[in-house]
Amino acid sequence: MDEMIQKHLYDILNAVVEIEGFFEGRPRLFEVFNADMMLRRAVERNIEIIGEAMNRILKEDSEIQITNSRKIVDARNYIIHGYDSLSPEILWSIIINHLPLLHQEVSSLLNEE
Repeated sequence: MDEMIQKHLYDILNAVVEIEGFFEGRPRLFEVFNADMMLRRAVERNIEIIGEAMNRILKEDSEIQITNSRKIVDARNYIIHGYDSLSPEILWSIIINHLPLLHQEVSSLLNEE
């Protein structure tokens, strides 16, 4: 695997693990997430990092085996450019529905080397 792709995969993995860590010691409930502005901003930032790292990976290897890789970049762009219309529900959906698979796929790619 290309060294830069590997670096970006680690950046993605670290951001996902950090988001997961935000919920240690607290209920993993939307109401808790929605009530904590600092938590929402921290999640936003990590999703931006994930999207930018994925964008850089796709420039090197457009066939990388990560589900919805282009949509991950699109989510980053939406957060940055659509900041005024971003809802907590969208972020929560990413956390609950998409990050577990991304974590699994990135971990698998890094373990294959």
